[in-house]
Amino acid sequence: MPDSQPPPDGATADTTALVLCGARLTDGRTVDVRLRAGRIDAVGTAGSLAPHGARVDLAGYLLLPAPAEPHAHSDTALSALTTPVPAGPSAECPDDVRRRATEAALLQLGHGATTLRSHVRIGDAGRLGRMEAVLRARRSLRGLADLTTVAVPRLLTGLTGADGLAMLRDAMKMGAGAVGGRPDADPDPAGYVEAVLEVAGEHGCPVDLHTDGDDPAGLVRIAAMADGLRPGVMLGPCAGLARLPADVAARAADRLAAAGVTVVCLPQGGCGGTDERGVAPVELLRAAGVRVVAGSGALRDVSNPVGRGDPLEAAYLLASRGGMRPQDAYDAVSTAARAAMGLPAVRVEAGSPAELLAVRGEDIAGALSLAYSRIVIHRGRVVARTSAVREYCDSAAPLPLELPRQGRSDLGPSGQPGHPGP
Repeated sequence: MPDSQPPPDGATADTTALVLCGARLTDGRTVDVRLRAGRIDAVGTAGSLAPHGARVDLAGYLLLPAPAEPHAHSDTALSALTTPVPAGPSAECPDDVRRRATEAALLQLGHGATTLRSHVRIGDAGRLGRMEAVLRARRSLRGLADLTTVAVPRLLTGLTGADGLAMLRDAMKMGAGAVGGRPDADPDPAGYVEAVLEVAGEHGCPVDLHTDGDDPAGLVRIAAMADGLRPGVMLGPCAGLARLPADVAARAADRLAAAGVTVVCLPQGGCGGTDERGVAPVELLRAAGVRVVAGSGALRDVSNPVGRGDPLEAAYLLASRGGMRPQDAYDAVSTAARAAMGLPAVRVEAGSPAELLAVRGEDIAGALSLAYSRIVIHRGRVVARTSAVREYCDSAAPLPLELPRQGRSDLGPSGQPGHPGP
């Protein structure tokens, strides 16, 4: 994907480096950025870093930390495109799950998400088949994107939950990266959470639970049980908090903040882990000090047959509907999401991980508004590129209007290519 430029006379090409030329930063500077060994090696003024090796021309692009996807559903992704998924758990073909999980991850990578966390159902007729399929997809994506899985058992308490608890431990041994689930669906929600926290403690892994959040006492109970747990606890989508009286929701938010619990909201739609629609009260949670991140949720399955899995759309919706500043909205899908997932921070400065997204535009507001053309960088390598060109036919006005042009050509009055645009 990057262009290749020969080194000057007497110079030796550095084949391990990649130079991003002429990128615009959010502070308005235009810079060159050299990447080497998966990290940002140097940042200098435009033209100051000689591109002896590979280069990418980012003139007209805004360079940002890459998004991270904190809440995907790889095992059901794209299932609405083929055979509809039944309402209850089913035994799906592992090869089909692996294929769809891989394709879904690549779609989200194309949008900019270089790291994804996926909730995967275990138990019932499918047993551990879905988890094994998604783990196979993870292996096939090596070098392109990082995919981690959250094991999601159905029941964990009582006689019927014993099998689910054993399977949860097996899923962790297979390679699941976090423990999750839906305590609201268990006859004993508190016992469910206690079992999840016990397994997470055994494996030293994060906890990521589905809850609608319409039971403030349940949220407070989870906060009390999870208080101080490291690695941290994430809850989502918590849309039910928005349906509670403001004072009740505020008290629950205060408890979540005190316990260090992160809330992941799903502005693009629901997911199979909850039945209710809507979005968590983001501003109320942020005012209480809760870290709020945004995920994509369902990607074209029965929960959301038109889901896009686009983190920039999630940020756009937080800004356009939730009233967040564009910078804060993008932070919810990038810097804050990475922190909630236990990932190192990404900044456009030397020493930072080279997890970057270049979007055509001058500022974050413009990037969230359009965001058609994107270049995705993972571990210092361009791994995806999306390019969009918009063309218009000539105006019928008697005088030329000097319409802005984009691309290599425009369309004449007959619809045929006309003179090249600027």
